[in-house]
Amino acid sequence: MKTESLEAIWRTVRSIPRGQVVTYGGVARLAGLPGRARLVGYALRVAPAALRLPWHRVVGSGERIVFPKQSREHAEQSRRLRAEGVKVINGRVQRRSAVDLDEMLWKPR
Repeated sequence: MKTESLEAIWRTVRSIPRGQVVTYGGVARLAGLPGRARLVGYALRVAPAALRLPWHRVVGSGERIVFPKQSREHAEQSRRLRAEGVKVINGRVQRRSAVDLDEMLWKPR
């Protein structure tokens, strides 16, 4: 596994603002690794705890939480997202909470 790829993913995840979510595929694309959504999942699993990544801001396609509904991880991600003002209903975040990170970071103000 190339460390540069993991570091690019970690930088991208760190850049997700509080109260926003990005899909695994979106993170991969923004990190310069289009089509590597599964690598994003791997990168989050192996990330050193010292990085303190906001992993909870990364969701699956359809803005859904990918952990099984009855799991501790699902409950933790839902709790963290709600604490940031993101609405989570039946394991999915509401569409208005999911943004295009490119648009948010680069659109003129």
